[in-house]
Amino acid sequence: MNDLKTRWFDEVDRSCPHSEYPRPQMERKDWMCLNGPCEYEITSVGAGRPEKFSGKIILPFAIESQLSGVQRTFEPDERLWYRKTFTLDSSFDAKRCILHFGAVDWQCEVFVNGKSVGTHTGGYCPFSFDITDCLADGENELVVKVYDPTDKGWQQRGKQVLKSKGFWYTATSGIWQTVWLEPVAQSHITSIRLTPDIDSETLNLVCKGESLDGCTIEAKVMDGETEVFNGEIAVESVIPVPSAKLWSPESPFLYDLYITVKKDGEVVDSVKSYFGMRKFSIGKDEKGIARLLLNNEPYFQRGLLDQGYWSDGGLTPTNDEAMIFDISEMKRLGFNMLRKHIKVEPLRWYYHCDRLGMIVWQDMMSGGEHIDNVLVGALPNLNITVKDNKYTWFSRGEKQWRDDFERELYEMIDNLYNCVSIGCWVPFNEGWGQFDAKRIGDNVKAYDPSRWVDHASGWHDQKGCDFKSEHRYILPVYFPKTNGRPFVLSEYGGYSMILDNHVWNKLKSFGYIMFKSKEKLSAAYKKLHEKQVIPLIKKGLCATVYTQVSDVEFEVNGIYTYDRKVLKLDEDVVKEINSKLTY
Repeated sequence: MNDLKTRWFDEVDRSCPHSEYPRPQMERKDWMCLNGPCEYEITSVGAGRPEKFSGKIILPFAIESQLSGVQRTFEPDERLWYRKTFTLDSSFDAKRCILHFGAVDWQCEVFVNGKSVGTHTGGYCPFSFDITDCLADGENELVVKVYDPTDKGWQQRGKQVLKSKGFWYTATSGIWQTVWLEPVAQSHITSIRLTPDIDSETLNLVCKGESLDGCTIEAKVMDGETEVFNGEIAVESVIPVPSAKLWSPESPFLYDLYITVKKDGEVVDSVKSYFGMRKFSIGKDEKGIARLLLNNEPYFQRGLLDQGYWSDGGLTPTNDEAMIFDISEMKRLGFNMLRKHIKVEPLRWYYHCDRLGMIVWQDMMSGGEHIDNVLVGALPNLNITVKDNKYTWFSRGEKQWRDDFERELYEMIDNLYNCVSIGCWVPFNEGWGQFDAKRIGDNVKAYDPSRWVDHASGWHDQKGCDFKSEHRYILPVYFPKTNGRPFVLSEYGGYSMILDNHVWNKLKSFGYIMFKSKEKLSAAYKKLHEKQVIPLIKKGLCATVYTQVSDVEFEVNGIYTYDRKVLKLDEDVVKEINSKLTY
């Protein structure tokens, strides 16, 4: 059992952690947070609902984490049960009641007052149920049953394992994002889709909802106190945004958006949202070199790998301030991009990237059974690329496994589509569970042409859109053949240092190249960039993703320690190098 705590551990309100509104781009005034103390019980596979719930757990922290108050491994032959009671306030009177889960890993069934209201499969995206017809006057009971085989299964799980080692980390099982209730009218909006177009100075807005026939929808766009647009719209509309203020990391301007639904002249639903006017594209610079463009101009991206793990919360951030710290601190050091690595964050994390100004490259979660180290280690470093239609080689032999990956991929894209900061989708990483990457990359690009796609980050390039994407650890960085595509160094570095009292496990710590002092680590970081990375920019290097924001468990190659208490690199060196990572 590990007790390494982040700097925010003692600030967490155990009565209701993560009490901030969980869906910033479709916010309603009334809601009820169900985070906080909850009963739980663990049973065997075939057992029914337990007669008693003897344990206490703090939601939304997973059972494996310190902050849950439990910190135990959840085995594949076990079932995890939660029980929590709630009483609705007057805001729910004469309204439908929607029960929301930010994320539950992996399969779950939900019961309200003993009635099953639905199931969900997939550990990283939000889902909801209308529970109105199951509610009783006074106290109500919520029960959730969970199954999660972690690495004994084939599902999308990222780096989660039952026994952590190296760059494989402690699992996150069960509820790990906010649980909440929301009152809505019979006629209400269920989702919005926002696509900015800076060239035409418009916002494409699509609204979906329940019982909207006979309703009118109105939208208002605000620039601070200045009204940009106000009028009735259709469910699919193009809204003018004249003389648009463009979003960028240097100027992360956001417009406020208000959407109102009226029936018979009365307001029945209203949501608050926001959007940014920005454009991610590819073009050539004045020398004819393919470049990544932001708002139609070449824009070099200085990024970091960001795995989103916390020493006390696992995949769940310690609190809102912890998320803000990682983003704002990396920006302070001169970075303008984070590659969110094989994880989907709570929506508030993306909101903070939107408002603070940090471009995000969003990975899909890896899945499938463990893959051969020759295929994902030796061959790529010998520049040997394998066609990814050999499904069994990549642990995707069953069609069900491949279909489930694609289902979850588009579920993730739909969930995050409106996030202003997301500039790139990354379906596959280093061959883990990779299959048909060119087809999938092309399909993602067709589904969302407003963003870049890194179809196969690191290994086994299938010459798909949009990049030539390479990873380099230990071996020298060089400029590859790109087939006319922009070149991105989407992982590199990983320089490591163990810092006593701030490490997960000193004896088992892992790193590609170890250094014994801050001075030596910083000197090596500077040399790597000045000798190998910066000279490639003039040849066509368009983005860099250094490994990584913080240490993660046994992996000690972070800029910060795992507890986020110590900056391991000299900040002046990092800022100096970032000032040179530009066009």
